[in-house]
Amino acid sequence: MDLNKVMLIGNITQDPEVRTTPSGVSVTSFGLATNFVWTDQQGQKQEKAEFHNIVAWRRLAEIMGQYLHKGSKVYIEGRLQTSSWEDQSGNKRYRTEVIAENMIMLDRKGQGSGSSDSRAPFTPQEPPQSREQSTEEEISVEDIPF
Repeated sequence: MDLNKVMLIGNITQDPEVRTTPSGVSVTSFGLATNFVWTDQQGQKQEKAEFHNIVAWRRLAEIMGQYLHKGSKVYIEGRLQTSSWEDQSGNKRYRTEVIAENMIMLDRKGQGSGSSDSRAPFTPQEPPQSREQSTEEEISVEDIPF
């Protein structure tokens, strides 16, 4: 049995960039920062930020591009995907991304830059073939309260 599942809660580091592929499919990408907090041996509070590359496709990409912005607090659920290529110097390069499959906006009204309270999850209307979806968690775009 294999499992490739990522769950993150963090803040968006830049406004999502929505693009369209030549075949007409929407894709968005943005950075997400998460913080790890611990107490060291001297009793001092320590904090380390981790930065994640997030990519979403189709309707989820459009929703993210419309409602998310730099500073938004969001829950992202998805899977890891690593791409490799050769740069101009012939060096092998790698990029690991989280392919988002679900998100929950966590900002409350009045927080962030005018974001709304929306804790209902968004599940893509076209889930990957290998993923079973519960109809209880699915909402349509028309159900988003803002």
